Parts: sequence; structure tokens; C-alpha cells
Amino acid sequence: MAANLDRRIPLWIKIAYPAFLAVMIPSYWRDYGPTNFLYLCAAAAFLTLAALWSESALIASVAAVGIVLPQLVWVLDFAVHFAGLKITGMSDYMFDAKLPFLLLFAVGRLGYDRRGRAVWVSLASLLLLISYFWMPPPGTVPANPKQPVNINYVFGFSDQTPQPWMPAWAWLLTMMLGLPILVW
Repeated sequence: MAANLDRRIPLWIKIAYPAFLAVMIPSYWRDYGPTNFLYLCAAAAFLTLAALWSESALIASVAAVGIVLPQLVWVLDFAVHFAGLKITGMSDYMFDAKLPFLLLFAVGRLGYDRRGRAVWVSLASLLLLISYFWMPPPGTVPANPKQPVNINYVFGFSDQTPQPWMPAWAWLLTMMLGLPILVW
């Protein structure tokens, strides 16, 4: 029985994280619009909330598969930014506290569920397709200038211009195959 209690998420975390989201979500919705929540990191944030409250190893694993490595790279990029250096430029847009440490804690407490990878790949593929086919490409000036463009980098790593190395559909396919193989 004691071992089971050790795997539970503390109540203060279950209260603090939704409180953070309760401030973040309306603020981001107002400033960037609802399409901002198509980013993979937003999906992971919502999955983290569900994992904390349900104490589901599967849900925590789904989010961890998709976001821990990219967010750790983001953290490194963020850290070197203080020295005036760039690694990826992922953190240039702002200094933000959306870091993966709480999710790693949750997976440590709840355990890792191997089904998480398959669920994440399915969810991420859907979000990539929505971002590619229905969201503004780079260089677009939306009615709300804060509305995100090139969501999930489906046209390349720049919000100003698409990547020039291959056709747009080939870039999307590379992402949809490359991310599961190389990152997730």
C-alpha cells in the first residue's frame, strides 16, 4: 500500500498546474487566438493536466513521448540565449516557463506506459495535418498579427518564408516520418 501512495501525484501539484493553465489559456487565447492551441506543446500541456488528475501512466507517457526531447532542446536553447548564443532559435520568440520538468516528475511517479508513443504519433500527425492544410503558412499576415503562422513548423523553421530545400508536401512527409523515428 505504501508503494502505491508513493506513485501518486501530490494534491498541491494537482491544484497549482490547473491554476497556471487557468491564467495561461485565456491569456494566450486573447493574444494569439485559438489556433495557438494546435501546437504540439499545447497538446502536451493539456495531456499533462489530464495525466496529473487521472494519474494515468498512459496519458503522461503520451505527452512525454512527444514533448520532453523537444522541450529539453528548447531549455538548452533558452539557457544559451543568455550568453548571446543560438542553438535552434526555438526560444527566441519569448522567455516562457513551459518546461518539461513537471511532466518528467509525473511519469516518474506514475510510470511509463509504452502505448504512449503510438497515441502521441497519432495525435501529433493529426495536428501536423491540420496545421499544414488549414492554418496560415509562413509569410502570411493574419487579421490578428499575433495569430501564429506555420504552426508546428510544417512549412520549415521560419515564420517568414517556407523552407526552400524541397516541395512543401515533402517537408510535411519528412516531419511526419522523421519525428516518430528520430525524436519520439
